[in-house]
Amino acid sequence: MSQFYILIAEDDADDRFLLQTAFDECGFKDKLIFVQNGVELIDHLFNKTNYNSDMGWPAFIMLDLNMPKKDGREVLKEIKENQDFKKTPIVVFTTTKNTNDIKRCYELGANSYVVKPVSYDELVRVVAYIRNYWISVSSIPT
Repeated sequence: MSQFYILIAEDDADDRFLLQTAFDECGFKDKLIFVQNGVELIDHLFNKTNYNSDMGWPAFIMLDLNMPKKDGREVLKEIKENQDFKKTPIVVFTTTKNTNDIKRCYELGANSYVVKPVSYDELVRVVAYIRNYWISVSSIPT
């Protein structure tokens, strides 16, 4: 498999820590790259001066919806409209349970919509499932 990493857009420092810890607890050695808002995510993907070609491409993106500067919905739309990145799987990973938000994210091209679990044990389980699905199970065109 070609080199990859997992790109996670999460503005909350505690949630970033919990996600990193959950990936570690599952035994995954994947490179995780965290960005804190939608502007940083778009810059990471589209700004070639910051892009390190040795890193490969994101295997998938975990995207929070409610972030400062540029929210997840705007970012989702921008990524899915871009020829280079539109095939990159995006897992919306958010606290928002609103049916209209869920529907809108799928309309914008989200590949999955997951409501953040409340307990840490459930977070570990969900992280393992998401990671295994997008890395080991699914087939994504290159």
